[in-house]
Amino acid sequence: MAETESPARTARRVMRGADRAALATTLAGWPYASLVLVALDADLSPLLLISELAEHTKNLRRETRASLLFDATFGLADPLTGARVTVQGQAAPVRDDRLLQRFVARHPSAAAYAGFGDFHLWRLVPERAHLVAGFGRIHWIEAAALVPPAVAAAALAAAEPGILAHMNGDHQVAVDLYAQRLLGREGAGWRVTGVDPDGADLRLDAAVARLEFAAPADNAEAVRREFVRLARKARGEEARR
Repeated sequence: MAETESPARTARRVMRGADRAALATTLAGWPYASLVLVALDADLSPLLLISELAEHTKNLRRETRASLLFDATFGLADPLTGARVTVQGQAAPVRDDRLLQRFVARHPSAAAYAGFGDFHLWRLVPERAHLVAGFGRIHWIEAAALVPPAVAAAALAAAEPGILAHMNGDHQVAVDLYAQRLLGREGAGWRVTGVDPDGADLRLDAAVARLEFAAPADNAEAVRREFVRLARKARGEEARR
């Protein structure tokens, strides 16, 4: 966590950078933890596509309060120096084609079972988060400070299909440059699978990457400007300006 980065921004960065999380539900009075795939909506709400046959789904049917642990410590020599976020909230099933499409874009393998009768999309509404970003960097963050402004999230959710079509259809070279030169990732054919006020999700086959914006974007034009800036940076043009 950079010294100038707010705890809320760090927490959002950790959450949005993860494609899986540990889900904690309640089973007969006991904590029950399980691994789930996760996607985040533009408003930071975690989305889960889970089966009615799973124990965690049965638990959520009885008790909607749940927690998700997002872990950004992978690859560190000492994992306890890395950042992780536990998000507490209320979970409920939702029927929303836009949210389902966002989940499948983040997890293409989910298309194989998204239409099964026993799988349903669930949305967790964050109430607060506990950020541990290394020794001594521990913060409780209430939802009002954690989530992006509702107007900005709604604007980007509405604009997202057009942004994705434009970036993936007309700017494939730039998307590859983001992944290769800004994020240090290999391969060509990266695609943008989602945008939100904090940045963009990228994917190539089984690999995922997160492209952070310099500052939160509150509309499609702000996203366009940031993509242009990042493309110039990836080409080395920003340093010469």
